[in-house]
Amino acid sequence: MGTMPRVAVVGGSLGGLTAALLLRDLGCEVSVYERSHADLEARGAGIAVLEATWRYPVERLGVPAEDFSSETTWVRFVSEDGSMVHEQRHPYLLSSWNAVYRVLLHGFGRDHYHLSSEMTSFEDDGEHVTLTFADGRIEVVDLLVCADGITSAARKTLLPEVTGGYAGYVAWRGVIPEAELSQGTYDALFDTLTYQVMPNSHILVYPIPGPGGEVEQGKRLMNIVWYRNVAADVLDEFLTDTNGEIRVLSVPPGLMNEQAIAAMRADAHALLAPQLAEVVTRIEEPFVQVVYDIEVPRMAFGRVCLIGDAAFGVRPHAAAGTAKAAEDGWVLAEELAAADGDVPTALAKWETRQLALGHDLLARTRDIGRRSQIDGDFIAGDPRLVFGLYRPGH
Repeated sequence: MGTMPRVAVVGGSLGGLTAALLLRDLGCEVSVYERSHADLEARGAGIAVLEATWRYPVERLGVPAEDFSSETTWVRFVSEDGSMVHEQRHPYLLSSWNAVYRVLLHGFGRDHYHLSSEMTSFEDDGEHVTLTFADGRIEVVDLLVCADGITSAARKTLLPEVTGGYAGYVAWRGVIPEAELSQGTYDALFDTLTYQVMPNSHILVYPIPGPGGEVEQGKRLMNIVWYRNVAADVLDEFLTDTNGEIRVLSVPPGLMNEQAIAAMRADAHALLAPQLAEVVTRIEEPFVQVVYDIEVPRMAFGRVCLIGDAAFGVRPHAAAGTAKAAEDGWVLAEELAAADGDVPTALAKWETRQLALGHDLLARTRDIGRRSQIDGDFIAGDPRLVFGLYRPGH
């Protein structure tokens, strides 16, 4: 095998860490640069753990998925009065962003994970990539992996014409300790991924690990994702936080304006099944994430590549955003090994595969969003709703 490249991964989130771990396993010298000053945290961010997400912890770190995930047996759709509309036995592993991050960061270690490291520019001369950081540091590498998320500065440099498109709706999110729920609500929800479909809207409720990663029933959190349409012309007003700042991507927990929260809670009482309304209205700090589409025509640029949300911002309906970022890393390592460490050759083949996956996944999630939020033909039990990266269920 040829000499493996020296690699810089910019962005220390789940996709960046997975890529860093895989490339290090391949024999690359890898450093991760994260602009945040402290370990990352995403309060209230529940995620489904698809195969690409759990694959590294399970296969390479020996950490069973059940150690960082809640397990549910059922998918159930309920009506406004709380009665069952549809149910099917379909096991899922459901986790939190924080729980998966802790496993990956522990696996990578701290020695080459650099906080307070904001890349301000980079230059690819064909042989190497030179990175410049906000504090004046300069690093020279053979491969730059940009995993800097949906607001990617690298994407803005490489593809300034690409901008996010607002999907027309937002996701209300939040968590509550399941121990705080009434017994009847807990019994209805603890082993289930629960949906309710209503005109131009739907909600998912499911258990995720507790704040410290607890997976034991009774110690977990109940997580909500409620999709609500918000007209573009009032979006800025809706996203104005308690400090008067207009947010773009999300309004974090504790900063959502009280008027919007009060309206949401009133709608929950009016529209949601009683067991779901109890969860939603008792969440102390609900917050909002805006649903955007981002689609790129390229992911590879000589010795630089975009992975995860830096390339494709996909709607959450397939629960595959995290899996897509992880898969970008798996395929990158595979192609780099096949190319004997030749970066441009590997990136060219990798790009063909990952562009196709990104376009297909975005199209599938757009279809689900349109049927739910606009067309109104979102059907309980539709097999197209099964979570999956490459297709429903896979």
